[in-house]
Amino acid sequence: QVQLVESGGGSVQTGGSLRLSCAPSIYSCMGWFRQNPGKEREGVAFIVQNGSTQYAASVKGRFTISKDNAKNILYLQMNSLQPEDTAMYYCAAQLFCRGAYGIWGQGTQVTVSS
Repeated sequence: QVQLVESGGGSVQTGGSLRLSCAPSIYSCMGWFRQNPGKEREGVAFIVQNGSTQYAASVKGRFTISKDNAKNILYLQMNSLQPEDTAMYYCAAQLFCRGAYGIWGQGTQVTVSS
């Protein structure tokens, strides 16, 4: 298994944007998750082999997941950020597109201030 590495987190004001990156995106099925201390991890966005994407209702229309297959980078473009988007964001991969997401990065912090 190859370790995933996220980057691009930071602090922004409400309404701002950030783009998270995750490398290497060598897996066919990948996703972004987020978690705050003491809370359950939440699936945010997912992309599968044929390029289809799926989003949590809370981020639909604001976040976009994409893969650059030439660079092997997974992105999460986050627009119109809100304070409730504050969390540690993790990218993860699903081996053979089956079962649990078993490959994780170390996370990157996103903080949105009002």
